[in-house]
Amino acid sequence: MSAEPIEPTPGEAATESYEVIHLGGEAAAVVPLRDLRRMKALERRASADDIEEADAEAMYAEFEEWEAAGRPGAMSHEEVTRFLLGETE
Repeated sequence: MSAEPIEPTPGEAATESYEVIHLGGEAAAVVPLRDLRRMKALERRASADDIEEADAEAMYAEFEEWEAAGRPGAMSHEEVTRFLLGETE
């Protein structure tokens, strides 16, 4: 397990930074329970459209982080084609 601080992005309203932990290949933010409870309450009260937009925004933020990190683990088009066709060489 490893941990590192994460600062909120400019579009986020968070006023605190959170710590990110990596465990079993997954990344998770360590947040105060109060923040988690507030997020869950907001999610319960949000419309389906609001939740869909938030999910899309979160996916886009994840994509931007992946791209900024140099797209680690990215495969070329040729590599993906060979993988999908089951070619080993």
